[in-house]
Amino acid sequence: MATAALEIMGFFLGILGMIGNLAATLLPYWETSAHIGSNIVTAIDSTKGLWMECVHQSTSVFQCETYSTILGLRADLQAARAMMVIAIILSIMACMVSSVGMQCTVCMDGSMAKTKVAGLGGGLFLAAGFLSLIPVSWKTHEVVQNFYHINMPEGFKFEIGSCLYVGLASSILSLIGGGLLSTSCCDDPDRNRLFRRHGGGYPYPDRTGTSGVARGGTHSVPYRPTGITLNPTSKTQTLASQISTSSHSTAAAHGSRKPAQQNPAAGYDVTGYV
Repeated sequence: MATAALEIMGFFLGILGMIGNLAATLLPYWETSAHIGSNIVTAIDSTKGLWMECVHQSTSVFQCETYSTILGLRADLQAARAMMVIAIILSIMACMVSSVGMQCTVCMDGSMAKTKVAGLGGGLFLAAGFLSLIPVSWKTHEVVQNFYHINMPEGFKFEIGSCLYVGLASSILSLIGGGLLSTSCCDDPDRNRLFRRHGGGYPYPDRTGTSGVARGGTHSVPYRPTGITLNPTSKTQTLASQISTSSHSTAAAHGSRKPAQQNPAAGYDVTGYV
């Protein structure tokens, strides 16, 4: 039961990590313009992302322009794109595989490989978390290094955007969710045979039905009450002792009635009335 709860928790954490990685990949808030020095008051706020660069003016005008080329981009930006996209794909595959291998589902029920499939889904979540953590950490280090660079003009300095925080949190959630799902590989498959499915699929221990047969796993065992043995020899001896006791009690009853039968007048009065 504890393993099933860990699997459900890890699955939902992995889904949250996938959603966060998807949002961090699409939104253009990886780095925002820094308002420092002479640039402390400005009418334009620029942001950059993996796919586009946006400008937000003080007149509430928001304009975005996608990058017109792919091969002409920097190598780090291309690598970040590829890693984030692969991380999202791995997260989607992990959701599908984990939903098949978790104990709360009926797919592959009774199979010895069910726990292995759930562990495989956890491994995919772990891989997705590591892949998304690399570009987020890389970009964070680059933004911080350029911000404190002496020769960098103040107008070209950027700060850490909100997508980097979201990407970092999503990577950690994917890693934790994958680690919880991977604990399914340590579960004993033989112990799961002692549980049966009930209602929504959660495991419950064996119980005895109304027909006196204990249903557990794939074998049916007749129900035997405690304290009663089905030995034929002892059963015959018990029956014989019961018959002997009954015969002795019957003979004693007949013996007690003989004096009354030998003197029938003892039960009548002198007048003739009973």
